[in-house]
Amino acid sequence: MDTVTVQKYNLDEEQEKKEIVRHYRALLRALKPRLKKGDRELVRTAFEIAADAHKDMRRKSGEPYILHPLAVAQITVEEIGLGVRSAICALLHDTVEDTEVTLEDVEREFGTEIAHIVDGLTKISTVIDSNTSTMQAENFKKILLTLADDPRVILIKLADRLHNMRTLDSMSREKQLKIASETVFIYAPLAHRLGLYNIKSELEDLAMKYTEQDHYREIARRLKETKRERTRYINEFIKPIKEVLQEEGFQFEIYGRPKSIHSIWNKIKTKGVQFEEVYDLFAIRIILDSAVEKEKADCWKVYSIITDFYHPSPERTRDWLSNPKGNGYEALHVTVMGPNGKWVEVQIRSKRMNDYAEKGVAAHWRYKEGNSNVQESKFEQWFSQIREILSSPDTNTLDFLADFKSNLFTEEIYVYTPKGDLKILPVSSTALDFAYSIHSAVGNKCIGAKVNYKLVPLSHKLRSGDQVEIITSNKQKPSEDWLNIVLTAKAKGKIKDALKEEKRKVAMDGKDILHRKLDHMKASASQYNINELVQFYKQPSPLDLYYQVAVKNIDLRELKQFNVLGDKLEPPKPAKPVEVPHPEEHHKTKEKESNKKDAELIIFGESSDKIAYKLANCCRPIPGDDVFGFVTASEGLKIHRTNCPNAAQLLAHYGHRVVKTKWVKNREISFLTGLKIVGMDDVGVIHKITNIISGELKINIAGLTIESKEGLFEGLIKVFVHDKDELEELVNRLKGLDGIQSINRLED
Repeated sequence: MDTVTVQKYNLDEEQEKKEIVRHYRALLRALKPRLKKGDRELVRTAFEIAADAHKDMRRKSGEPYILHPLAVAQITVEEIGLGVRSAICALLHDTVEDTEVTLEDVEREFGTEIAHIVDGLTKISTVIDSNTSTMQAENFKKILLTLADDPRVILIKLADRLHNMRTLDSMSREKQLKIASETVFIYAPLAHRLGLYNIKSELEDLAMKYTEQDHYREIARRLKETKRERTRYINEFIKPIKEVLQEEGFQFEIYGRPKSIHSIWNKIKTKGVQFEEVYDLFAIRIILDSAVEKEKADCWKVYSIITDFYHPSPERTRDWLSNPKGNGYEALHVTVMGPNGKWVEVQIRSKRMNDYAEKGVAAHWRYKEGNSNVQESKFEQWFSQIREILSSPDTNTLDFLADFKSNLFTEEIYVYTPKGDLKILPVSSTALDFAYSIHSAVGNKCIGAKVNYKLVPLSHKLRSGDQVEIITSNKQKPSEDWLNIVLTAKAKGKIKDALKEEKRKVAMDGKDILHRKLDHMKASASQYNINELVQFYKQPSPLDLYYQVAVKNIDLRELKQFNVLGDKLEPPKPAKPVEVPHPEEHHKTKEKESNKKDAELIIFGESSDKIAYKLANCCRPIPGDDVFGFVTASEGLKIHRTNCPNAAQLLAHYGHRVVKTKWVKNREISFLTGLKIVGMDDVGVIHKITNIISGELKINIAGLTIESKEGLFEGLIKVFVHDKDELEELVNRLKGLDGIQSINRLED
């Protein structure tokens, strides 16, 4: 990628023109099978309008800007599978926002349909550039409404984001982090939900390349090193299956492909294993050329052939033929024990199913007959869910976005009503989620459920195949605890609505109490005075102020400290803040207390002024970690690691609050961090570990817990280190001990 960027900088005007024409011709070649009469001229017109509108614009890499819309159009056609109209929209996607071209111009030239999609694409861009997170969430709602209206808008936007991610090298580090975080927070889950698995995987890998650079490079290197060995293994695994499939007269493709770097890293993190222990570094895919009416039976025949050679793992068999996923994905996945004791995942599907797996919702435009109704209804079901979630406006749009996002990525379960109607819910959904999926009135009055005729509580987690009957009572009301019970965005939204309504009723009593108090003080209940009180009592809104007054959490006797000037309240002057020693993260020894002034660790931007900050508890950064500063509303500046569990959300939503940071060498302060150690429970192993930490490296231990079970021990060690180098040296020394299986840094 870097080489390409360098070449582009050196192209003269003539070479640039040739490069643009080459990309344009490649787009026409991709569109060739779909071009009808008059289409070529329309594409030409769109290209000329875009080229002219962007003629003076350049990308950060130095290349002419028009190459970007051309690349987006190419991805839209070749990788997503859309047609001529979408390619035209992709060519024009930045014109209305960035150039003199208006929406009216587009409509006049290409008609309402294309203008509508270009307008949707223009609105989406405001999400990225808006300065406030709430605006972003509001705009994201608009995107979803447009998506429910015409999915091509979001598909073209995904193509745009994919090309931006592929060419992110020329951006500044802060921009890279912000764009990568947005990608992993919103766009990869959307691609997943729309069935575009290849694009979802590539977006995640590219995002990881910038947010987890070291781990990305390490896994990429290991994959490259093991490629030859993997290819040999795949060929050995495939050989007997291939022979039988040919004998049985199947038309098929069979091949192995490596899993994405991001999914391998996820396995390493969640399962606490080393690279060598990730059992499914690759998947074998068998794609059958079968008639629609025979494809299900053929897939099961192939399953039977595979399991004649290799033993399957029943827990890892996934039948998405009988129950396709919510986004229409159909396939049969089986994990079998291959040669040399390795688990191998095999995915079996037909050509039609594969088209849906690769192109997702875009495949609708090509499958209109036959069996495609099942798929279409799945997408329609999801779109109607979007409309339903958006129909009740939620004041906390950020919660809405987080809830919605969590529902994009989850796997699904299939649950039945007493009458046998099927409901699709995310994995880990509860009986209460099911109640809300029927109707909000059923959810609000739910007191329990019968699952397979047995009485269960609201929090009971459902499993695929469960039959659920909801029990209601008119005396029941939602409570705050319910938000911890439910998983789905719909249920959370409805509970919040009900709680808000209840809170509003209580708040009205508080409003009366407060107004009477102000009246007694000869001050009016004006908006100005209420706002003064909201700030004084540190409440988010007047409604919260009234509510806290009603439930007696606010002592109105403090109002005596206010002055009344005319009918205006003047709050008491705040006391001068007292300097408090730095937070617990710094853990200084007594002799180091005197160096407090020289103990700053971070320089911000270009300035070397020392600024007070806190280290975030969610990831506990130490010097040497890749970090960013984040300005919080109540606690000032907080420092997070770029791979912190909360980083994606913070960078995606609040880019404007992120502060550039770097570490300054300072050995005066030690930082608390933790390690999880797993190993063989051998005599003296604990002594050896503590000897390395305290004896050899002179590192202070803050806490040590060891649990031993069936010959293995698991230890959690909290230590004070000065920086990442010291921590890495400690990890390497501990890894050198006999019997140590794994050492991982704790996230909190």
